[in-house]
Amino acid sequence: MRDLEAKIAFLRRPESYPDEVPEVEAIETHMAWVFLAGQRAYKMKKPVHYPFLDFSTLEVRRQDCEEEVRLNRRLAPDIYLGIVPLTSAESELAIGGAGEPVEWLVVMKRLPRAAMLDSAIRERRANGTEILPAARLLADFFLRQPAESLEPEAYVARIREEVTENSAEILVHATRSAIRKTTDALDRFLDEDARLLEDRVRDGRVIEGHGDLRPEHVFLGPPPSVIDCLEFERRFRILDSAHELAFLGLECERLGAPWVGPFFLRVYHTVARDCPPDRLIAFYAAHSALLRAKIAIWHLADHVPDPERWVRRCAVYLDLAARHARLCRERR
Repeated sequence: MRDLEAKIAFLRRPESYPDEVPEVEAIETHMAWVFLAGQRAYKMKKPVHYPFLDFSTLEVRRQDCEEEVRLNRRLAPDIYLGIVPLTSAESELAIGGAGEPVEWLVVMKRLPRAAMLDSAIRERRANGTEILPAARLLADFFLRQPAESLEPEAYVARIREEVTENSAEILVHATRSAIRKTTDALDRFLDEDARLLEDRVRDGRVIEGHGDLRPEHVFLGPPPSVIDCLEFERRFRILDSAHELAFLGLECERLGAPWVGPFFLRVYHTVARDCPPDRLIAFYAAHSALLRAKIAIWHLADHVPDPERWVRRCAVYLDLAARHARLCRERR
C-alpha cells in the first residue's frame, strides 16, 4: 500500500511529467487512477483482485495496458498513444526513466470534457447533427467486426445465467417486490422469445464489441472516437451490436435524453441494414439496467464516501429496468 501511495503522490505532481504541466487532475475509478496532465492523460491500473479480474502482479498489469491500447485503437486510433513504464532508480521514480519498471501507464491524448456525449446531454447541447458522425462511426465498426463463432443456444443460456445472477445479487439489497415483475418479464422473454436472441447469433450480429458503451466514452469530435472499451475480459465484449446500442440508449435516457438511443439505432439500421425488433432492444435495455444496478451495489461494498449516491443510482436503474421490461412485453 505504501508503494501505491508513493506512485500516486508522484503522479499527482506537475514536475513529474516530461512536458510542461501547470497542474494535474487525479481521478480514481474502481480499477485505476487517471492523471490528467497538460495535453495527456495517464492511466495506472490498481493492483486489485476481484472475481472477474486479477491485476495483482506487475506483469499482468503491463499486459492489460498493452491490450487496452490495442483494443481501443479500433475506435480511437489517434487517442491511444501507447504505454510507458513508471521506473525507479535509487528510490527515485520517473516516467519512462532508465530504472526498473515498477508500474505501467497507458498514455492517451487528453480529450476536452465538453466534447463528450454525456456533457453534451447534461448541458442540453446534444442534437442529431452533432452526434451523427459518432453514430456512423459505431455503426460502421459493428458492421466490420467479424461474427463470433458460438452456438445460438449457448448464447441464450449465457444471457439467462446473467439475468439470474444479477437478480440474485440485487435481492440482497432490494425488496423482492422491487424487481419481481422485472425478472419475471425477462424470464418470460427468454422462455417465449429466445429465438430472437438465437437469430442474432445466426445472422452474425454477435461480435467482439466495445463492452462498456456509455455516453461518457463517446467523443463527438472532430473526429469522433469511442474510448475506454472493456479490455480486461474478452467474454464481456462478446455482445450483440443491438445490445451495445440498447445499453448506450439506456445510459442516455438516464441522463435525460431518451431520444439518443433510437437515433443511434436508426443510423445503425441505415449503415448495417439491420433492424432488431423493438422488444429485443427493450429486453437488452432492461437486462443492462439490472447489471448496472448490481454494479452500483458493488460500490457500497467498497465503503465509498457517499454511499447514498449509489443507493440512489441503484434505485434509478431498477426503475429503468422495470420500464423496459414492461416494454419488452407490450411490443410483442
